Amino acid sequence: MTTQIKFGTSGWRAVVAEEFTFTNVRRAVTGIARCVASQKPSGARVIVGRDPRFLGETFCSMAAEILSAYGITPMVIAEAAPTPAISYAVIQERADGAINFTASHNPPEYNGIKFSTPDGAPALPDVTKKIEVEIAAADANAKKPARVPAPQSLDPRGMYLSRLREIVDLTAIQKAALRIVFDPFWGAARGYPDSLLRDAGVSVSTVHDYRDVLFGGHAPEPDDHLLEDAKQKMRETKAQIAIATDGDADRFGIVDEDGTFFQPNYIIALLCDYLVESRGWKNGVAKSVATTNLINALAKHHRIGLHETPVGFKYIGELIKQDKVVIGGEESAGLSIRHHIPEKDGILAGLLCCEMVARRGKPLGQQLQELFVKVGSFYPQRENFRLTPEVLGKFTGKLQTEPREFFGLKVSEIVRTDGMKLVFADGSWVCYRLSGTEPVVRVYSEATSQAGLEKLSAAAKKWIFE
Repeated sequence: MTTQIKFGTSGWRAVVAEEFTFTNVRRAVTGIARCVASQKPSGARVIVGRDPRFLGETFCSMAAEILSAYGITPMVIAEAAPTPAISYAVIQERADGAINFTASHNPPEYNGIKFSTPDGAPALPDVTKKIEVEIAAADANAKKPARVPAPQSLDPRGMYLSRLREIVDLTAIQKAALRIVFDPFWGAARGYPDSLLRDAGVSVSTVHDYRDVLFGGHAPEPDDHLLEDAKQKMRETKAQIAIATDGDADRFGIVDEDGTFFQPNYIIALLCDYLVESRGWKNGVAKSVATTNLINALAKHHRIGLHETPVGFKYIGELIKQDKVVIGGEESAGLSIRHHIPEKDGILAGLLCCEMVARRGKPLGQQLQELFVKVGSFYPQRENFRLTPEVLGKFTGKLQTEPREFFGLKVSEIVRTDGMKLVFADGSWVCYRLSGTEPVVRVYSEATSQAGLEKLSAAAKKWIFE
């Protein structure tokens, strides 16, 4: 039986040797090649890159051969490269897209393919659906064009780092004598933000600065429970901040000087406030429906427009392309800013946090408390619950209802941008989203106090299983 290859919110991912096989990789790349060739029958060029995962070099070679067979010039990146660097290279090189072999923050047994369109953005659903159609068409008829262009080599590092020098105030970081720890999680960002900072005279200590295709035996995810080595290095070096990136460097993780991990919701809000004040930008802010309403309060405070999107950074990327937002972010640790790429950039996120701490002269914790004083306090969280088939069937039906009350809380608004978000009269809310790949419901809750959050979280769980 032929595996059906489906592109989700961030490409196609699967376990190596189960679904992510040489045969299926060839099928996926063939679908992309046919899609590109149908848009540009001659002279097309597509960048081919990867993160440091197992067999990445082999997959890149396979992709280059397939693209060449379809008359497309492959521009192959020899070393592992961050997703944001590949995205920027697409724009700078005026390429017709990029194939990026990465499973991002997924565990080491996974690999995946991200496809970027000529604007450097993640492919939108209309493009990925066309790719899926072309995969099926190629399965039925594997005939290929005869013209075979030679591969070209590409190194995106220099152009991408030059762009970061234009965006980030490295001088302010150096003048503040900030001490920084960087954790690339053995991933594609190795040698990127740390070398940039060192060249600017900033003190940087790095952990996990070598290739490990097993990522230390766990997912390369810059989350609190996996950042202990970075925190230990902070204690040793008396660093004021630690910045981390996931396997392909599109996601970020930030640790304050006292060792407190700062959840992405708060980082996006702080950077929104900082960029509006420091850059003077006033053209709006974007967030996914599951991201903190602290962003909403900031938009109101700064009198800028608010754009609330479905989950998936491609929707925020469209707003960045249209120059409608100062910053756009998701609670799952993805953000980008005005005049930059329409793709998540974990490297930029970390560097901007360093700049913000340096220029404001205050740790993140103090900045957040001052933000709460200014616009009100917000306490968000996300939880995942695995459901039995019986519970899943019943709960799917409940998501179609229109509750007016929720355990004593009056429902003031029901938002169906993505899943079901219940907004309550006191400003708290809960959002339910079913996974598209497994029997899991993701529950996002937010209240105005920690005690309120705990109460709301318990109610949100009860509503699933009652």
